[in-house]
Amino acid sequence: MFKKILAFFAAMSLLAAFAAVDVNKGTEAELDSVKGIGPAKSKQIIAERKKAEFKSWEDFIARVKGLGEKTAAKLSAEGLTVGGASYKPAAAGKEAAKDAKPAAAAKADAKVEAKPAAAAKADASKTEPAKK
Repeated sequence: MFKKILAFFAAMSLLAAFAAVDVNKGTEAELDSVKGIGPAKSKQIIAERKKAEFKSWEDFIARVKGLGEKTAAKLSAEGLTVGGASYKPAAAGKEAAKDAKPAAAAKADAKVEAKPAAAAKADASKTEPAKK
């Protein structure tokens, strides 16, 4: 029984070690505890946060120098959140937009191809002599 209780508390302490740290609420020490954030970066985050809270991951990436999408994904995997949300790459949205563009371009091409056919038909009616 004692071993079960000890194992339970050990598991709880591990969960606490991997608890999420929000950039808008975390102390310098808590930010420092996230793998990938050192003392200099945590000070930079705190300084930017004093100006205004981070509204989103995009805002966080834009305001903290040296952060990009890859670093944001790694920090999120280590437990960092912005407003309680983990990082979701914008690439998924970009891929959907790329897929939509070819479909829109195909529609535009179809319209362009339809116009010459109609124009040719109109030209043919102009060149034919009128029948009486």
